[in-house]
Amino acid sequence: MTELVEVNTRDLSGTALDWAVAKVEGVAVVTDPNSPSCRQMVEDADSINGWYCYCPSTDWSDGGPLIEKYKLDIGAPLENKNGHWNAATEWAHPMGYKGDTPLIAACRAIVASVLGDTVTVPKELLS
Repeated sequence: MTELVEVNTRDLSGTALDWAVAKVEGVAVVTDPNSPSCRQMVEDADSINGWYCYCPSTDWSDGGPLIEKYKLDIGAPLENKNGHWNAATEWAHPMGYKGDTPLIAACRAIVASVLGDTVTVPKELLS
């Protein structure tokens, strides 16, 4: 049985963040611990070998459409600030979710808007 751990949504990254977005979106993913480059696999008959990598925090084809779907306000980093991208579900929300890239910030904002500030994820997905 998979051990689950609680993680602050603001701290989610990598496979754990992608897994949480999949949970929000109702995407059934299969975790492949033997694939270091892509651990979140989605069954797709049109893909090579019937599977494709679901990585909304790094792949614009997975994460980009979610920015429009959730009507996120994405803010670019300011030179004199912390250097992080910011994403929020409310226009110009000062306490948006930060990330090193717009997709990471967006995914954190999406997860928080649906699942809250703390998420339970499989321990093996944490890097």
